[in-house]
Amino acid sequence: MHLIAFSHRRWTFFSQRPQQLLSRLARELPVVFVEEPMHDEGPARLERWRPAPGVEVLQPHTPVAAPGFHDDQLPMLQPLLAQYLREQGIAEVLAWFCTPMALPLVAELDPRGVIYDCVDELSADRRAPRQMRQREAALLRCAQLVLTAGPALFEAKQALHPNVMCLPGAVDAHAHAPGAGAARLELILRAEQVQGRIPGPRLGCFGVVDDRIDMDLLTALADAEPDWQIVMAGPIVGMAASRLPQRANIHWLGDQPHALLPQLVADWDVCLLPFALDESTRFLNPSTTLEYMAAEKPIVSTALPDVVAMHGDVVRIARDAPAFIESCRWALSETPCKRAERIGDMLATVSRASWDAVVETVREAIEGAVATPSAQARAVRAPMATPIEAPRVARAV
Repeated sequence: MHLIAFSHRRWTFFSQRPQQLLSRLARELPVVFVEEPMHDEGPARLERWRPAPGVEVLQPHTPVAAPGFHDDQLPMLQPLLAQYLREQGIAEVLAWFCTPMALPLVAELDPRGVIYDCVDELSADRRAPRQMRQREAALLRCAQLVLTAGPALFEAKQALHPNVMCLPGAVDAHAHAPGAGAARLELILRAEQVQGRIPGPRLGCFGVVDDRIDMDLLTALADAEPDWQIVMAGPIVGMAASRLPQRANIHWLGDQPHALLPQLVADWDVCLLPFALDESTRFLNPSTTLEYMAAEKPIVSTALPDVVAMHGDVVRIARDAPAFIESCRWALSETPCKRAERIGDMLATVSRASWDAVVETVREAIEGAVATPSAQARAVRAPMATPIEAPRVARAV
């Protein structure tokens, strides 16, 4: 049996939850990771490569300009996927969805089961396709198991499906611990090239830069303390660079390898989660929170519901710009005694959040959910080529 995952994020785009979960599941179950198609003139084709043991990435290239898993892409994608399965002799599959928009492709698979890994409320994105809500409703009807990336999403989805599991992200603690990159000279040199000329103190944030970042908050922070250096490392997505606030003490480093994160963070004095508080972040559970903890750095965050609920005892929470600025001052003036106490609390949290433990929980949940084919599984096998219209709860640490 193979697990076929459909994702709106590319495997090479910022190592996050899908890569962590699927690369570990692939140790026992071969994984085929299907990305959104890329526009490319010429005959439709699949580009294939193996980024990790047991994982094969399929990147469709089609002459259709429509973005993502758009309906116009389906006549191209369905035969490509069917031909791949035929050539590889893959007959029995589990379908794994990171995005509901790929759901029509499941009709070609006749899956043993369907898993929905709900990491965010994608319909809240202003760029979301108009069919997103209807397609997610259909996915919830046919899935045997729904995973949510935090308690806020769990509360939102548990009434919509009989088998929802709250499965927050985890961390590879060893990779992010202080000194983790010290043994790799190339990482030290790269970090020095990227931020070596930035003086201290450094207040940093690593991750995707998009509309969810509170740009007004960053501006207020930079203006309040001109000697503080705000370091923003990550790709700019869905917004023009002209919208980024420009100050002498705000440094936009752009896209950086995830492997460089520990070395960059090692030279930061405070780690930031400067997210806006609106519908787009209502269900956000930043993956970097635990990575910052493993690096033993003080963290200041806006009042994201999941961060408050899960880490409010170890992360400094600020509900407005003045409180955020004051929290940063507090973090920079931390006494040795308070620092030792904070690090102890953070490492206790990190010790309970390993990816290997999370994947074992997922594996057991999948086995339980798909042990007996259900009416839901049979329903998904019906053709779904046209646009889609409109208990027991398990928890994991």
